Amino acid sequence: MLLYPIAKINLGLNIVGKRADGYHDLETVFYPQETVTDILDINIVPGNNNTATLTVDGNPVDCDAEKNLVIKAYRLLAQDYELPSVSIKLTKRIPMQAGMGGGSSDAAYTLKAMNELASLKLTDNDLERYALKLGADAPFFIRRKPCFATGVGEVMTPIDIDLSGYDIKHIKPEGISVSTAEAFRNIPVGKPECSCKEIVQNTPINQWKDVLKNDFETTVFAKHPELAELKQRFYDQGAVYATMTGSGSAVIGIFAKLTKTP
Repeated sequence: MLLYPIAKINLGLNIVGKRADGYHDLETVFYPQETVTDILDINIVPGNNNTATLTVDGNPVDCDAEKNLVIKAYRLLAQDYELPSVSIKLTKRIPMQAGMGGGSSDAAYTLKAMNELASLKLTDNDLERYALKLGADAPFFIRRKPCFATGVGEVMTPIDIDLSGYDIKHIKPEGISVSTAEAFRNIPVGKPECSCKEIVQNTPINQWKDVLKNDFETTVFAKHPELAELKQRFYDQGAVYATMTGSGSAVIGIFAKLTKTP
């Protein structure tokens, strides 16, 4: 079975509170980025049930196969169900530590694939519950629809937004990776005047520049000014909106598509 786990982008991201458990409450809009994908090739092979092997190529990853979220997703299901033995090849094209959800997407797609290959008949709600155990944003990749995310990113409400009339470009500079812990260090906390949801649904996209913010830019740009320069470069090139996505380090630019004359 050949699958193409997609990336996601964040349209705005506000850190609205700090929780007793040490995590932060946030609000953001997740939007699927279907032009940026990994490749996941899962095949049933002879062998004992509930065993999986993983090989990875493409972009370098920062963990061995046993710690990869693909294997963790397989084994999570194997705790509750009998799964066929599989050989998995993952080709990484979504950049790592970029705020684009590559690892979470790979995990969610593995859950969906094994649900089909093993005829488990799990619903999307069931799969989302498993995905949440693998990452706060992993459930997003089960349905892959625009949503307003709150809590630590796990509470998702579908929203109506369509960027199909725009080109979304991204740059993840080589040599710059932002860990989640680094991004959250000294992050400002406070509720915005308008939520990300209200802005993306009620404000024209050419006005987002002034009102749709990513709170992580404050701390991450201070440490990595190259990212702020990339954001400005997108605007210089004509982007209607540019931002760092998630906790970084990828920067996206949204450009109006050029219409062709007959």
